[in-house]
Amino acid sequence: MLRAGTISRLGRIRTLGTDLHAPLGQNRGPGRQRRLPPFGRILGGFCLIAIAGFSLYSALLRDDLKKTQPIETAKKEEPAPAVEEKPAATGLTQVDPQSGANTTRIVTGDGSVVTMFSPNNRDGNGPVLINANQIGQDPRMAATPNDSLLEDSPFGKLPITGPSGLRPMDQYARPWSGARGTRVAIVVSGLGLSQTGTQRAIEKLPEEITLAFAASGNSLQRWMQDARRGGHEILIQVPFEPFDYPGNNPGPDTLLTSLSATKNIDNLHKAMGEITNYTGVMNYLGGRFLSNTSAMEPVLRDIGKRGLLFLDDGSSAQSKSGMLAKTLEVPHAFADVQLDGELQQDAVMKKLDELERIARRNGSAIGVASAFDESVDAISKWSEEAAMRGIEIVAVSALADDPKHP
Repeated sequence: MLRAGTISRLGRIRTLGTDLHAPLGQNRGPGRQRRLPPFGRILGGFCLIAIAGFSLYSALLRDDLKKTQPIETAKKEEPAPAVEEKPAATGLTQVDPQSGANTTRIVTGDGSVVTMFSPNNRDGNGPVLINANQIGQDPRMAATPNDSLLEDSPFGKLPITGPSGLRPMDQYARPWSGARGTRVAIVVSGLGLSQTGTQRAIEKLPEEITLAFAASGNSLQRWMQDARRGGHEILIQVPFEPFDYPGNNPGPDTLLTSLSATKNIDNLHKAMGEITNYTGVMNYLGGRFLSNTSAMEPVLRDIGKRGLLFLDDGSSAQSKSGMLAKTLEVPHAFADVQLDGELQQDAVMKKLDELERIARRNGSAIGVASAFDESVDAISKWSEEAAMRGIEIVAVSALADDPKHP
């Protein structure tokens, strides 16, 4: 029989066992439950929505930044826009030293340079530059003709004075020091008549020696280019009528006193069209023609008009070329010594010594020779020693009497 106290303890145990199987927090009194009021629940919902929206906006913003970043980087790496025309090349007026003509150069949008020439009367606006470039051609382009100094003709491309007043005798002249010491010019003529002789002369003669090509020669364009690349100034040699013509015939298309001026000019142009890049014309023979002023005048006039010089080889004492050239204001030179009248190397050396004496007395002198082996050998040897004696060997254009540059 159980005691009353024992029954009471068992009742409490059953009650605890029942509570252990009940979920946590249940079977509590109503006073212990806590619930948010309706307003709080609404406010909390709004907070959750705001947090979710801000998180979505941040994610989208990061994606946008990632997408736009390469574009911005590409923009930074783009090359800078092309620089506009430089002031020095746009609307700049230059005065050509030979003619005084105005030359305006403008750079177009595609980078091309447009050159415009106008008379030398100016309104005084804008800068003016005096072009003081040294006369002569860039050695790298010496064998290439200046197209602005050529015109087409039935006889080929003929030399002319350029639109700016630039003359072929200036463009193709061999530059020299400008010093007023003792100067000597030596012209070796007849190149093109013998292939081996021409090659030997071009290879062996110093570049200061002027070379004259016979218009009736062969492979003249090739030899002209070799000579120009070698630094030589060149002339074209034209056949003129000698006193004993036709017994002594200089060759086809000889200029004759019996021909009309028109026919002689045509023959002159045939010779001129054989090559380019020469500074002037030299006679081949021609004692009779050179002494006839009526025949010579139109020929010299055409030579001067084309911006060329005329070299008289000095073979005729009756030549009127010097007097006519001064009257017509044509650049002109006259040879002082025939170097190889006697074709022996020692004899040529003596003539070269005579040429030196004339140069020391007068300040300058011109000697002419043919492209014979003896002449070439003597001139080569003498030229090597000339500088040691204070002599400057110059091209023939440097000693020409030029009315435009007195």
